[in-house]
Amino acid sequence: MSVDNLNSWLLERPEIETVFACVCDLNGTMRGKRLPVEQAAKILGGGLRMPLSILNVDIWGEDIENNELVFETGDADGICDFTGHPIVLINWTNRPSALAMLWMREENGTPFSGDPRRALAHVVDRYKKLGMTPVVATELEFYLYDPSGTQPLPPCSPTTGKRLDSDGALSLDDLQHFDEFLDEVYDACAEQGIPADAAISENGAGQFEINMMHVDDALKAADDAVLFKRLVRGIARKHGFAATFMAKPYGDRSGSGFHVHFSLQNEAGENLFDNGGEEGTPLMLNAVAGLLATMQENTLTFAPHENSYRRLLPGAHAPTSVAWGYENRTAAIRIPGGSPKARRIEHRVAGADANPYLVLSSILGGALIGIERDMQPVSPIAGDAYAMKLDHLPLDWATAIEAFRKGQMVTEIYSRRLQTMLVESKIQELQRFARQVTDFEYDTYLEVV
Repeated sequence: MSVDNLNSWLLERPEIETVFACVCDLNGTMRGKRLPVEQAAKILGGGLRMPLSILNVDIWGEDIENNELVFETGDADGICDFTGHPIVLINWTNRPSALAMLWMREENGTPFSGDPRRALAHVVDRYKKLGMTPVVATELEFYLYDPSGTQPLPPCSPTTGKRLDSDGALSLDDLQHFDEFLDEVYDACAEQGIPADAAISENGAGQFEINMMHVDDALKAADDAVLFKRLVRGIARKHGFAATFMAKPYGDRSGSGFHVHFSLQNEAGENLFDNGGEEGTPLMLNAVAGLLATMQENTLTFAPHENSYRRLLPGAHAPTSVAWGYENRTAAIRIPGGSPKARRIEHRVAGADANPYLVLSSILGGALIGIERDMQPVSPIAGDAYAMKLDHLPLDWATAIEAFRKGQMVTEIYSRRLQTMLVESKIQELQRFARQVTDFEYDTYLEVV
C-alpha cells in the first residue's frame, strides 16, 4: 500500500481516528502502538521504533530473564517497517479503527533475525531462488464459549437460548444458530482481504472451523491467519460470546488444530506435485521426507504451550506420531485425494494456538530440506496410526523445548538468534507453570498422601 493508496483508503473511511501499528511476537501475539490517524503515513515510511525485545516476551508479556536483547544491548530499539500488507479496518469495536502490520530491522538496516515474519520470508526467498513458489491454504479451528464463569462453558444458542451440550460435527443447525456471528466474520474477512472459504461445525460443542482458499503468497497466508484470529475474538465479544484458539480448552472434547495445505508451483504456474496420478511427483515425496525428518525437532513451533500437549493424545483427532499416508487423517502428513491438478500435502500437527509465521516456516522449511537433500520418505501407512508402533512426537512441553534447542536441522530453517529466543521464552514459561499447584492436585492429594 502506497501513501497515495493509504490516503484514498482513509478518505473513504472518515470515521477512523486511530491506527494500531503492530508487530507479531514469537507467541503470535500482536504488540505495538496506538496512534492518531494523522500519523498513518509515518507508519508506512518506517518512522516508528520499538524495542527489539518486544518480540521476545513471554506469554504474559514479561521480559525474558537475562535476555541479551535487554541487558547486553541496553534494550535497543529496532526500526518498524511496513510489511506491505494493506492496512485493515477494525469495525467491531466502539469506534472503527485501522491496523497496520509491521516487521522489524536493526539500526544498521539488517532485517531482525528474531522476527518470526522475517523467518518465513527467508524460507520463501530460498524457494524463489529455486524457481518455486509455495501455494498455501490454512484451516483454523476455534471454540465459542460463555465467558461469564471462572471456567469456559459451551455457549447458549442465540436461536433457542439453550446451552450446547453435545458434539456437533458438520451440524447445519449449529451453523445456522450462529449465522449472525459467522456472517459478520465473513464480512470482516472480505473487508480485510482474507480469503475465507468453507465454514463447518466441528467435533466439540461450540467448535467451528473456517478454511482459507489457497494463495501463492505464504506471507499473506500467515498474515491472514494472524488477522483472522483477532477478528474472530473481537466479533465474538460483540455478540456476547468469547472465542478461543487454545489447543485444548476442554479436557473431554476435541482440541483445535491449525492444518496447513500446500503445494509448490514453478514459474509457469504448474503444480510441481502433480504427476497425473495419485502418488504425486518425486519432488513431493522429497518434501514429505523432509517434513518427517524435521517434525520432532520442530514440534515446539507446532505445539508451543503447556496446554498444547493435551491435544496431542492418541485417539484425540490429532497426530501423535511421525507418519504419512494417502487420505489418512490419523497420520501427521496426509496426501488428500481428488484431482491430480490439486495434488498437495496436508500438515496436521499444529494447534490453533501456534504462531502462524513459525508454523509455516517449519513446514515449508522442513519440506525444502527434503527437496535440497533429495530425501526419500519411509513407506506411507495405511490404517490407524494410533495403533502402530511409530516414532512419536515429543510427549510433553519440556521434551519439545529440548528437541528444538538441540535440533540439528532447526538452524537450517531458523537463525540461531530466533532459536535461542524461543527456547529461553519457553523455558521461562515452563518454570512458571511448574511452580503452580492446581485445584485438581489439592483435591487428589491434600488429604490422601
